[in-house]
Amino acid sequence: MGLNYKEAGVDISQEEKTIEALAGALAGTKNTRKGEYQPLNIEGHYAGLIEAGNKIMAMATDGVGSKLIIAKEMNDYTGLGIDCIAMNVNDIICTGAEPVAFVDYLAFEKPDPKAAEEIGESIKKGADKANISVLGGETATLPEIIKGFDIAGTSVGFTEPENLVTGEKIQAGDKIIGIKSSGIHSNGLTLARKSIEKSDITYQTEIDGEKIGKTLLTPTRIYVKEILEINQKCNVTGLAHITGGGLRNLNRLGEHRYNIKNPIKPQPIYSHIQRLGEITDLEMYRVFNMGTGFCITTPNPTKPLKILEKHDREAKIIGEVEKGKGVNIKGIGEL
Repeated sequence: MGLNYKEAGVDISQEEKTIEALAGALAGTKNTRKGEYQPLNIEGHYAGLIEAGNKIMAMATDGVGSKLIIAKEMNDYTGLGIDCIAMNVNDIICTGAEPVAFVDYLAFEKPDPKAAEEIGESIKKGADKANISVLGGETATLPEIIKGFDIAGTSVGFTEPENLVTGEKIQAGDKIIGIKSSGIHSNGLTLARKSIEKSDITYQTEIDGEKIGKTLLTPTRIYVKEILEINQKCNVTGLAHITGGGLRNLNRLGEHRYNIKNPIKPQPIYSHIQRLGEITDLEMYRVFNMGTGFCITTPNPTKPLKILEKHDREAKIIGEVEKGKGVNIKGIGEL
């Protein structure tokens, strides 16, 4: 029997129940504030939204996950800051908002100046790619709680009300544009690691001319500049950051059937992970982005594709929105 995410240590059904429990306990807290700056009542989107005068503020928070373990094994922390910023700003832009600021939280089991410096330099690189300011952050040494270290961050962005994207304008017939990822990004690394650990190779083993650990550490792609331009110049109905759960993230845009007829070809790293872990095709698409890092829904795909080409992004029409619900991938099945 091959590996799956649950056997690797991540039970998505239990995660969903945990999130539901937390959300249930927090029910009603959106409406506790009095006065101006009221939140928008939109559930399940990529960022929280709040009215801020004549603009709408978007706010998101995220971390890097078990990619940190591979970074420690490889003694290479030079991409983690980019990952952390990407996981935040790529969520912010799903609302049509422009990310403007970021703060980080870095917790160590014990102080590690080398790791801190490389992470800091990487955050700086990510901030430049996303065109955001890093306003500060927090560090902590927690030897009784943290094993190794952890990094997370929070980003804030703003948009004009007319540029807000929530998915409510999506209609059957809209085309789905897929934009290629840089690789595995920052999701599914637990399953990837377990696949390698059960095999006879290590992170130092070279595959396709590069150490597999280095390939897994390829920083998450930041899509800010091209998506903001597309949202300003094109008829965009939905924006989706493809993270953990793969193309099932399209469901966050609303209840439709997202029919993926021509998916982007996954990078070679995925076939290696699948082979080493003996993972089914369906499980791969349920866990990883499988080569697609971001999606756009639009009735008119020609202009967005031209803008993406100008930004040197590999992209194509991967499917279409239909009546119904769920995500189906041709040749793979229902996710």
